[in-house]
Amino acid sequence: MYAIVDIETTGGQPHQDKITEIAIFIHDGEKIVDKYHTLVNPERPIPYFITQLTGIKDDMVTEAPKFYEVAKEIVEFTEGKVFVAHNVRFDYSFLKKEFGDLGFTFQRKTLCTVRLSRSLIPGLPSYSLGKLCHSIDIPLTQRHRAIGDAEATALLFDKLIKINRPVVDGNMNMAADNTTLVLKKEIATSLLPPAIKKEQVDALPMVPGVYYFHNEAGEVIYVGKSINIKKRIIQHFNIDYKSRKSLDFKNSIADITYELMGNELVALLFESAEIKRMKPQYNRQQRRSVFNTGIFMHEDANGYKRLSYGTINRADNESLTPIIALSNHFKAKGFLFHKVAKYNLCQKLCDLYKTNGACFDFQVHQCNGACIGKESPEEYNKRVDEAIDSFTYEHNSFVLIGKGREPGEKSVVVVEHGTYLGFGFVDETFSAHSLDDFKGAIQRYNDNKDIQQIIRNHMRSKHKDKVIIFA
Repeated sequence: MYAIVDIETTGGQPHQDKITEIAIFIHDGEKIVDKYHTLVNPERPIPYFITQLTGIKDDMVTEAPKFYEVAKEIVEFTEGKVFVAHNVRFDYSFLKKEFGDLGFTFQRKTLCTVRLSRSLIPGLPSYSLGKLCHSIDIPLTQRHRAIGDAEATALLFDKLIKINRPVVDGNMNMAADNTTLVLKKEIATSLLPPAIKKEQVDALPMVPGVYYFHNEAGEVIYVGKSINIKKRIIQHFNIDYKSRKSLDFKNSIADITYELMGNELVALLFESAEIKRMKPQYNRQQRRSVFNTGIFMHEDANGYKRLSYGTINRADNESLTPIIALSNHFKAKGFLFHKVAKYNLCQKLCDLYKTNGACFDFQVHQCNGACIGKESPEEYNKRVDEAIDSFTYEHNSFVLIGKGREPGEKSVVVVEHGTYLGFGFVDETFSAHSLDDFKGAIQRYNDNKDIQQIIRNHMRSKHKDKVIIFA
């Protein structure tokens, strides 16, 4: 038995929007045998653009039952049945959230008619409900109303299972068995993106690496990393839909590729570099690739270590190497304010209190009097060193040796004078006597704040990488 469902809502995000209409058509595998339909009072105003799309207005739902008043009927109508919908994660996620708010766990097997349509009617220009129905001559009235869309989806489902039910030598039982197998397969894979086949996921490796999601044009739309590629990708597909954007992302995935990395550190480093190089549509973190502002340190004539921020390679500090590179002056200034507050540094000596006089208001400006000589350079500089240690490496030049992609191989990550140079892989016959030997074994990558954070976090963790330190 199948419960074919469509809902209308106040918006596209289950965690904040509510259901305004629900329709359910019951199909017994042969025909439609029952239906249920009601408007639902969302207990909030319906946005204008939603009314324009669906035609459902506030006054239409004022006297409608609230969700908790119809929840029991929905449970009874769908219990023991496969939950079917076009883009099933949208409707299913909203119902799970509505029931969750009532303290009830709503759980059903699901089947997506987008996936089923792609499988049984390949090559159509679009699998949106409206265009799909037009392509295969299914009447669709009351578009963007739950009752109209649910009825069209029920007719589509009926047509799809009969497309896959040819009579084999006059034997209807064999035809029915064939349909059952196809539906079981689609139910088992209903959480996958419509264009992704189960065989693709089954073939994914369970090892560390970087993976790529491609759209139908072959473009990379997302880059990720994991210590277990297959497990992480399955997690991507199994999570509940949170917004229309997340549903669009999932539905855009048409192919998966990957690169093996051997261990988590190099997977993180390579993922960061690939995101900056490709700037995929659905990656938001680590996309920035320009880091032209630096945090600098110098010792003044009185022996105080002074921090400042400015453009890297500007004329007045071209001889200085930044301790850390950041994306812009705003980020750098905020970074310094954070360190001043945490380590009780002087804003005046950190280029943040720009005045001709000294920083006299010690309480406001977190100052112990270093700017007017009330605190010795030795005492003040200890805190400056602690602040610098919090965002720099413990060693100046070093190599991290980790697990490779296959037996007999090792990964090599090289940092020289506090600057990340890149990583590579060597076999067990490789021998090195100097940092230059290791530098010859790596592929060069850009250094930046994100990379530095990755390496610092890794070195502070419990990983057992071999560290070779150079003066």
